[in-house]
Amino acid sequence: MKNKKIAFLKSALTTKEITTVVDWVKKQNEIVSVSINKVPFKNLQKWYFDEELGNLRHETGRFFSIDGIRVETTWGSQPTWDQPIINQPEIGFLGFIVKEINGVLHFLVQAKIEPGNVNFVQLSPTLQATRSNYLQTHGGKKPQYLEYFQSASKDQILLDQLQSEQGARFLRKRNRNIIIKIDQEIEINPNFIWLTLGQLKKLMQIDNLVNMDARTVVSGIEFGGYDQQTVEFFSYLNQTKTIEQSFLQSALINNKAKHSIEEIITFMTQIKSVNDLTVKQIPFSEMQGWQVTETEITRPDNKYFKIIGVDVKIGNREVVTWSQPMVEPTKEGLCAFICKPIDGVMHFAVQAKVECGNHDIVEFAPTVQSLTGDNKIPSKNAIPFLDYILNAKPEQIYFDTLQSEEGGRFYKEQNRNTIVIADENFGEELPENFIWMTLNQLHTFIKFNNYLNIQARNLIATISYTRAENE
Repeated sequence: MKNKKIAFLKSALTTKEITTVVDWVKKQNEIVSVSINKVPFKNLQKWYFDEELGNLRHETGRFFSIDGIRVETTWGSQPTWDQPIINQPEIGFLGFIVKEINGVLHFLVQAKIEPGNVNFVQLSPTLQATRSNYLQTHGGKKPQYLEYFQSASKDQILLDQLQSEQGARFLRKRNRNIIIKIDQEIEINPNFIWLTLGQLKKLMQIDNLVNMDARTVVSGIEFGGYDQQTVEFFSYLNQTKTIEQSFLQSALINNKAKHSIEEIITFMTQIKSVNDLTVKQIPFSEMQGWQVTETEITRPDNKYFKIIGVDVKIGNREVVTWSQPMVEPTKEGLCAFICKPIDGVMHFAVQAKVECGNHDIVEFAPTVQSLTGDNKIPSKNAIPFLDYILNAKPEQIYFDTLQSEEGGRFYKEQNRNTIVIADENFGEELPENFIWMTLNQLHTFIKFNNYLNIQARNLIATISYTRAENE
């Protein structure tokens, strides 16, 4: 497709009303029967504790397993720790079908229930399937619209990336994020709807409505790069200066950043070259600080998260009943970007962060990322900029919602996602593992595997470039 970046931008700037979409999602919730119940591990059908490997796995050897690991690293103040982690080596599909409707790209969005969603139905990509799902290892139906992705020609593919999942919970997990364009008419199933990119971004600013998988695919969409004079000319045509315009300029301008792409690569390379990360599998019985009970793999101090078992019954899935282990958080977390105009262009304070499940030691993360609940009580040893986020004035907050993590593996996990605009007293100097980047630069690095973590990508996806009339 020629000028696909312009087509994506046009769709991002096309914001239709979203009230009917919100009502549609509510109706989808009402018409589907759902039953999710916690059960002891011994009641998980087809799952068992492997005595030889010391992990929790499926009898087929597919889907995923829960492993115990020991982590050793030179990063941070804690050089070693043990924890359970999701080991899912399969690369799954997270994909949208898009189609031009009245000259504007629309995304085929699914109202999908995941067992861990706090509100059951959320908007998801057209296709959301692990390899075990689409190979029908579960014995159920094939995912809807799978054939369009499997037969897509290179001319149809508008976006195709391998992107990481949560590095603190998954062991080197990646999914194929893909967008394909069709021209033919296709049958739209009852739990699917066409939306513009602008609508999707507005819907992301509502608590727990657009799921994590949709957000990560949307984050990979870029709109091209232009010199400052070109962008400022088009901004001049619209004399109303808004924060959305500032974000759009940051996404488009490619020649006025505080740091060059080469400097950012050097920044990341330096951190990777001086830090080590070693992860080895160990039996649950050897994990220090954790215990296995009949119903949980948990810590006696109730920190971080636990592993539980659930029985699931969902009326409209490829398989309507199954059992599985899930990760349950102990508290809500916080993911936040601090933004600041530098030389007239909005920049984001980005941190380089080591997580035990990362493919290549370090990924770019939001300014603040705390998934343990420790953000509730500021302290002298708090995470950098945590106090600033927690004490931000209402007029500084561009975006602030609760967003769900991946409901297929995480049980009712939601984290506060926020973007804060720095005040005049916030300086340009950052700690050594932080760096300023424009939105255009962030999109550049998203194109390459394992540079931006999923928390950063999800926040970037929520940024809207239009303002509704009633805002």
